[in-house]
Amino acid sequence: MKRRAALALLALAAGCHSPEPAAPSSSSLVPAAVREEALATARVWRRPATPIAQANFRDNPAGPSSFPVTTEIACRFTMELPSGTTPKFYCALDSGEVVKVKYGRSNPELAAEVAATRLLDALGFPVDHMYVTASVRCRGCPPFPFTALQCVARTGMKSACLVGTDADHVVIFPGAVIERRLPGRRIESSTDQGWSWFELDRVDPSRGGSPRAEIDALRLVAMLLAHWDNKGANQRLLCPEGQDRDDGSCAAPLLMVQDLGATFGPLKIDLHNWRTVQMWEDRAACRVSMKALPFDGATFPAHRVSEEGRQLALSLLRQLTWAQLATLFEHSGVTRFDHLVGDAHDANAWVAAFMAKVDLLSEGPACASAAELTARGE
Repeated sequence: MKRRAALALLALAAGCHSPEPAAPSSSSLVPAAVREEALATARVWRRPATPIAQANFRDNPAGPSSFPVTTEIACRFTMELPSGTTPKFYCALDSGEVVKVKYGRSNPELAAEVAATRLLDALGFPVDHMYVTASVRCRGCPPFPFTALQCVARTGMKSACLVGTDADHVVIFPGAVIERRLPGRRIESSTDQGWSWFELDRVDPSRGGSPRAEIDALRLVAMLLAHWDNKGANQRLLCPEGQDRDDGSCAAPLLMVQDLGATFGPLKIDLHNWRTVQMWEDRAACRVSMKALPFDGATFPAHRVSEEGRQLALSLLRQLTWAQLATLFEHSGVTRFDHLVGDAHDANAWVAAFMAKVDLLSEGPACASAAELTARGE
């Protein structure tokens, strides 16, 4: 009886049409020495093209392929397996461009990543672009695409995992978010290597890499966001388009944060606990640490921040206005997240918490200079 049932299931699976697999995105691995050179010469910050006080947090990122936040996007499902644990899938637009779609009304990472990427982009730190939609209409999608793709990855049984999928059937994902990656080539010597926060100490300004002020400013903004899910794969060492040299090296590599969904928490969009996350582990020593956050800070070790880094972070953050930040938290979807309680539905409460963290950066005596810390090997 069990054998007949199994054969029937396989027959059903065989008769079910499933979408053709898409070629997975990849990057050619480079020797470790090539990656080390890129890391040493990489930058973490670029002066924003738009003055920070004029940054638009209401609309999707500008550009020729942008669209209003009220747009319903149509696409066709692809079989490329996304990484991570957040429900997502890749989908081909009518133009042929393949984008990542993140979905789920109960998923706090959607709004968190929209808010965090727009903030970092406005401040000048390179990130991917996130687009809010009214909905995504996916042709050929399984009802639960992320689960189906995980099933395929674990078992290799594409037909069985996609039973019931029809190439012309449309599944609608309300409020889904589309991710477009910053163009460029990943610089990795092993698959999904990315970069870890402790590797920032290997950036060398004497070789063209970011000065300590920019790196320390990035660390402080990461503390403000409580970006605890900072494993190497959640950052990218990138060679931007047009920066590849003939010998395979990169003229202007970037260190960017790739996945910012686990922010404003540490439990992801959790105002009460976000308020309590301290900016400093030791203010007198100007030391920051994520030791108290999940995974004991992951790849983000305790680090002494330079005065130049503190002042750069303050100079960037203080340009943001209350009205801008209220727009950021409202239009990213942070205040509309269903599982919020109390004043977390009020954008002004989020802005007050944000401003309080900036105030904590400004209080107290000056930190040691970058030159002093470098001389002491810190």
